[in-house]
Amino acid sequence: MILNRSIIFVIIAIILISCNSDTGDRQTQSGDAHADSNVKAAHKPPASANDTMIIDYQAAVFYHPDSLQIMKIKAQTDSMDFDGSMHEFFYQMRNARMVIKKEWPKLKIVEAKNYRYLLFITGDNLKELIDLNTKNDPYGLFVFNTQKSPLFIDMMNIETEVSFYLK
Repeated sequence: MILNRSIIFVIIAIILISCNSDTGDRQTQSGDAHADSNVKAAHKPPASANDTMIIDYQAAVFYHPDSLQIMKIKAQTDSMDFDGSMHEFFYQMRNARMVIKKEWPKLKIVEAKNYRYLLFITGDNLKELIDLNTKNDPYGLFVFNTQKSPLFIDMMNIETEVSFYLK
């Protein structure tokens, strides 16, 4: 477990160092330069599907891009950056699944692939619809306990965020 975390830390550190070493002037896609950022703002392409996943039970919902989105992301991203981010997402999601299975075994793990919308329904029959096209991350995690609104989780802080949410 410590070795896995060490490897993840080293990978993230390498990615951060390589991202910060680019000194070229870059602008966002809208053409506005950021005074304190040299990183190009890339936006996730929209989903090709318009299906809705309904979640009315306690769940950890991992969302993924569909195959056409992955192709579009790859086309608009430098190959080294794409490969690095895919590895990062893989290990973050793998770690998150392991933590959830160990710490919160009653939380059902659900994979949302080929869905554009997530519809969460609480025990009081309140509904909250999330359009994944509004999330810039191609991969992500929502936690839902049927009593509160779903929470988008930073997978790097999964232990803390899920613990606070479920209390």
